[in-house]
This record gives sequence, C-alpha cells and structure tokens, in this order.
Amino acid sequence: MTGSQHSSAASLLPDAATLERRKTQVKAWFETLRDDICAAFEALEDAAPASLYPDRPGRFARTPWSRTDHTGADGGGGVMAIMKGRLFEKVGVHVSTVFGEFAPEFRKEIPGAETDPRFWASGVSLIAHMQSPHVPAVHMNTRYVVTSKAWFGGGADLTPVLARRRTQEDPDTRSFHAAMKAACDAHASVASYKKYKTWCDEYFYLKHRGEMRGIGGIFYDWHDSGNWDADFAFTQDVGHAFLRVYPDLVQRNFSAPWSEAEREEQLIRRGRYVEFNLLYDRGTVFGLRTGGNVDSILSSMPPIAMWP
Repeated sequence: MTGSQHSSAASLLPDAATLERRKTQVKAWFETLRDDICAAFEALEDAAPASLYPDRPGRFARTPWSRTDHTGADGGGGVMAIMKGRLFEKVGVHVSTVFGEFAPEFRKEIPGAETDPRFWASGVSLIAHMQSPHVPAVHMNTRYVVTSKAWFGGGADLTPVLARRRTQEDPDTRSFHAAMKAACDAHASVASYKKYKTWCDEYFYLKHRGEMRGIGGIFYDWHDSGNWDADFAFTQDVGHAFLRVYPDLVQRNFSAPWSEAEREEQLIRRGRYVEFNLLYDRGTVFGLRTGGNVDSILSSMPPIAMWP
C-alpha cells in the first residue's frame, strides 16, 4: 500500500440503527454471492468433458465454524464451503462475520482501532485451483469492516499458471481486466479503475522474486467515498463481474488436453502462490491474528505444489 492509499481510510460511523441495517445488508449479500458462485462452479463441474475429467462431478461441502476473541468472548464465525472436484482440484468459497476486540498488539495497524479496539467484519472470499493447467487460478474477496470507522475492501485477481499465458495480451487477461474495469467504470464517481488496478499490481507482487503473482485485476481497501449506498453497489458489482467472467474463462479452456510438463509448470507456479500468501497477504495475517478458523484461512493453499 502507498501512503496516499492509506490516507483514504474511512470516515466516522453513522447512527447505531443505520449501522446495524448496513451490517445486515452486507452480510446477506456476501452469503447470496457465495451461493451463486457455488452453483455456477458446480454447473461447471457437470459440464467438464468426461474424456479429460473422468471422475464424478464434485460438490461443495459446507462446514460452519465459530470463534472467540482474545478475551474469550463470543466472536462470531462463518461457513467454509470446499469442493475437491474433477475440474476444480480445490476451491473454497467462504463467508464469515466476526466481531469482538482486536488484541493489543494488532490495534495500531487497523484504522479506527487505536483508541477503541472493538470491531465487526463480514466478507466473502474464494480461491480456485484447477486440475487443468490451461485454466487460470483465481482469487476474489469483498468485505465490510467496522471499527470506530467503516469501509469496504476487496478485489479480484487472475493467475494463469503457464508462462505463455501470463501476458497482458492473452485473451483471458484482456477479458478479466475488461470485466473489472466495467465494474469500476459503472461507479466511476466512487471507484477509480486506474487506481485499483495499479494497487492490485503493487499488492500481488512477490518482492523476493521480483515478479507479480498473476496478471493483476483490481484491489482496494479503506474504501469509503462518503456515499455508503454507492460504495456498497460498487462492491456488489465486483462480485457480479467476477461471476460473469470467471466461469466463461473456465469454459474457454477446460477442453484442452495438457502434458506432464504443463502440469509440472502449474505446480511450480502454485509454489509461488504459497509464498505470497504466507509472506505478504494481509488477509491471512488478519484472519490468524483475530482468531479466525485456521482451516478456512489456509484453505487458499493449493492441494499440491512444487519447488524445483
């Protein structure tokens, strides 16, 4: 994050009744988006050609979980939805709504928590690792966070696993960027595509390797324009855009056969994914430091990876 991005941290809270209404709205939306994505992914499992994917189509298994905060008080929880299928080697689509108090050592890192450690956060997060090296891996999450301030965050990014597909000219790359740009441009008064695309490129970067994790997308945090309804509509459209574009990219690519060399390249690229999530990802750190469900937080890890 840059200084200018951090300076956009959210404004103070509305009255209690308005805040509770907003919390209810966003929680319901994240759960609806989760359901729509799971249905779309299960349909893709059914549609994958049996010649390449001979096993039975997978289905999501949902597992509720709960947490306590660092004081031992009830801290909410969520539902993990994991599918290990024939097309989706491993995909998680999770929702959570957590609350409580930040631990003292974490408070200074979160806007609005320095003087009041109480927080509430709800969101949806997904990561898909595919059987076929021709189908890109993908990550998407959107969230709403409340401390003594409140804001939206999230985004989506695409990770092709074959070097020849990891270009800005690739058709998949162009389609994915176009979808994210459309989501921002539809809300141009509150969302800057140029800013959020650049932020994604800077954030999903493996400094120790000097390379991007994937081909980019959008990333935003501390998003509060002062117009809550517009900010929520933008966040919803990020989810809508993802739900339109990614299943289409899967269908474009899932019928192409692959070689052992391409599978090995895929597994090595997955190793880079592991490195990023463990070394740099703020969401992983946030979840672990707030007592989140470890299985859910680390479900973003691929089922098989390789380091040459």
